[in-house]
Amino acid sequence: MKKLLTVIGIIALLSVLWSFFIKGNSEKSSVSNAAGVEHVESMQGADQIQKNKSGVLNGIETFFEYTGFTNVTTGHLVMIVVGLIFIFLAIKYDYEPLLLVPIGTGILIGNIPFVLNAGLQVGIYETGSVLNYLYFGVVKGIYPPLIFLGIGAMTDFSSLISNPRLVLLGAAAQIGIFLTFLGAISLGFNAPEAGSIAIIGGADGPTAIFLSSKLANGINILSDGTTVKNLIGPIAIAAYSYMALVPVIQPPIMKLLTTKKERMIRMKPPRAVSKVEKIMFPIIGLLLTTFISPSALPLLGMLFFGNILKESGVTERLANTARNSLIDIVTILLGLTVGASTQADVFLTSESMLIFILGALSFMIATAGGLIFAKIMNLFLKADRKINPLIGAAGVSAVPDSARVVQNEGLKADPTNHLLMHAMAPNVSGVIGSAVAAGILLSFLG
Repeated sequence: MKKLLTVIGIIALLSVLWSFFIKGNSEKSSVSNAAGVEHVESMQGADQIQKNKSGVLNGIETFFEYTGFTNVTTGHLVMIVVGLIFIFLAIKYDYEPLLLVPIGTGILIGNIPFVLNAGLQVGIYETGSVLNYLYFGVVKGIYPPLIFLGIGAMTDFSSLISNPRLVLLGAAAQIGIFLTFLGAISLGFNAPEAGSIAIIGGADGPTAIFLSSKLANGINILSDGTTVKNLIGPIAIAAYSYMALVPVIQPPIMKLLTTKKERMIRMKPPRAVSKVEKIMFPIIGLLLTTFISPSALPLLGMLFFGNILKESGVTERLANTARNSLIDIVTILLGLTVGASTQADVFLTSESMLIFILGALSFMIATAGGLIFAKIMNLFLKADRKINPLIGAAGVSAVPDSARVVQNEGLKADPTNHLLMHAMAPNVSGVIGSAVAAGILLSFLG
């Protein structure tokens, strides 16, 4: 029995020793394998961390490559300053704030630097971008007729109806357009470009945009194979700039070309105009002006349509919409997109500078033309029917700013002489005249 127990004990001891040996080797092997795996994983982890660091650095580098700080040019900075000046003039001096604030902001938006042709679709000239879709209304001349609809719905033609001879002053002021057309031709612009530039003299932003969208849009090809330049941006900015600067540009010309005695001439108050006359005027005006210049139908048709809505007395809701909500919305879109179209690489050219110079000359000639023609008319009028020549300056179609300038200058000469109602007659006829002139230019240049 003792021998049996001894054998069993020896076998048990050997079993323990064997198992311990096998287990120890197994654990060593496992530890060794685990260490190897950890070493490999450690190596792979280090590589991954290095790759991650490189990826982060590349991402940061790419981010900076797409920022405006990397892509900014001197041209962008110049245009941003111009945009800030527009906003400053509108807020500080109240120069056409409804126009200059949207345009100034648009200039800022249009000159935020970005990587071109990177598929970002943010620039106004990039197909598919939101700004490009909004700009469609400028390129295709959609916004200007809608502006004219609103103008017609808020315009009172009573002063012109009561004294129809004053329509001649509005016509005389358009001389600036045709003289500037000849000047632009002599400076090397082709005929369609010259016609678009010349219309700036009418001081009518919507008309200038409408005509340039048809003639100087960068698409039309002349008979000799030359493609006209896209001048919509410079022309629109010049036109609206001079509209805003009417109180600055016109007074010196008015004082230079008139005497104090002439500025003190009193005119008879306008006669009362009947409702029938007010209704018949836009209908007759629509037919007469569009028969003379069918190419101006989009502008003149909408102008007189808006006035019919106003004067008919039965479409007050439509008239209110046209002269308030609609014109406000279109003004925002037009001002913003026109401003954004002044992208530095497109806008800052020698042609743009020439356009601003020619536009200023055109506007000054138009102002002088109205003043001089009023003085000529006085040569053939009796003393009690003479015209205060100041109202000739309102022949440009910057409504109602030119008429207000005339009122202010008249009050400076005689604090009791109110010329506003008289000045509105050539002022509104100037709107019609510039649209007719645009139609005439479009008919033989388009």
